Amino acid sequence: MKQIDLNQVKENIEYLAIGSELLTSAYPETNSLFLAEKLDNLGLRLRYKSVVSDSLEDIVRAVKVALDRSRLIFISGGLGPTEDDRTREAVAQAVKKPLIFYPEIIKKIEDRFAWRGAKMTPSNRQQAYIIQGAEILDNPNGTAPGMWLETSKHLLVLLPGPPAEFNPMVEKLMADRLELYRNKYVLKAVIKTTGAGESWVEDRIKSVYRLLPEDLELTTLASPGEVQIRLTLRVKETNRENERIFNKIKNRIINLLGDKVFSTDGENLEEVIGHKLAALGQTVACAESCTGGLLADRITAVPGSSNYFLASLVTYSNKAKTRFLGVPARLIREKGAVSREVAESMAAGARKKTGANLALATTGIAGPGGGSTRKPVGLVYIGLASPDGITVTENYFQGSRNQIKFQTTQKALDMLRLKLKKYQDRDKVGSQ
Repeated sequence: MKQIDLNQVKENIEYLAIGSELLTSAYPETNSLFLAEKLDNLGLRLRYKSVVSDSLEDIVRAVKVALDRSRLIFISGGLGPTEDDRTREAVAQAVKKPLIFYPEIIKKIEDRFAWRGAKMTPSNRQQAYIIQGAEILDNPNGTAPGMWLETSKHLLVLLPGPPAEFNPMVEKLMADRLELYRNKYVLKAVIKTTGAGESWVEDRIKSVYRLLPEDLELTTLASPGEVQIRLTLRVKETNRENERIFNKIKNRIINLLGDKVFSTDGENLEEVIGHKLAALGQTVACAESCTGGLLADRITAVPGSSNYFLASLVTYSNKAKTRFLGVPARLIREKGAVSREVAESMAAGARKKTGANLALATTGIAGPGGGSTRKPVGLVYIGLASPDGITVTENYFQGSRNQIKFQTTQKALDMLRLKLKKYQDRDKVGSQ
């Protein structure tokens, strides 16, 4: 088997998803996410991905564009038995090769139908046509075989579109064939921040871009409540200088972002907090109103959380706040359920009722209704009770109801993280 030099051009790996249904909201394209992860594990990076309709002309055009800029091209979908499955014909046109009929493929398809107690339909015959020179890739979960087509300049891998067929075939290819293309030396770092937007993060680290060597890639990704900075170094051979430069840039980013950084190895916020709580021997409880249990759900999503999470009281109504947390009814009448004072009382009540070292409380207006000029939708108060006292923050979140709820839990967890960091820093000083 020939091995194409994928480093001849910088833009070397591409993915095409074929299927008009993938251009609608009903069928999201997910194969590329799976493929990108598997390639990344080999130290390879997907440079381009496209979603193309079932039109023969569109597919031919997309394949020709890919051939102009990429060495390794993955194509999924359009290998079925229906009239709109045109991928094999389109690729054959693009590479100027004929389609060859393979009777043995028909026999396999007939056997598969017989095993299910059915008879093969005539339309399945088109699945037996393979591009001249292509190696047939077995599909254990479907009737459409894949193709491995090598030319003097390109490697094209054609795979069926259904994830139940695509994923296991990719897994096998990665292990059996694409391992040959692995970059032997890959360093990765995923630095996660919270409490600041993407523009703030970008402004803080902009000086780093001037320091990046050619093989070191830096990307940022913003999602609700957090910004990720990904560093990836891909080289064929290892040396100490590469590692030194990688660590220097990684540490510079961490220092520039300061306390906004909550993870340097890709862990999510609740995992980081769980480790800190366990290490410090601290326990936590929640009193939730506007978040409706989401805060407790995130904390308990971490295995082993029973060692540090005691309880959550979802006191959605005013009566529940009074009955279960001891929030004075008069306080609610005078200040309102959404207020700094009530958040403080809820946090204090949760800590007292559960016996936890720390307690978080949330009360706010998640929307879409219920807001006013004085207290708009998105206004949330978050309380944190500890042996040091009670801290309450006033927050204004934007977005849908679910987005506001999530941002509230993100802020609450970050308040807890920073409190635990102070405990850790204090312990370090005390041990010196």
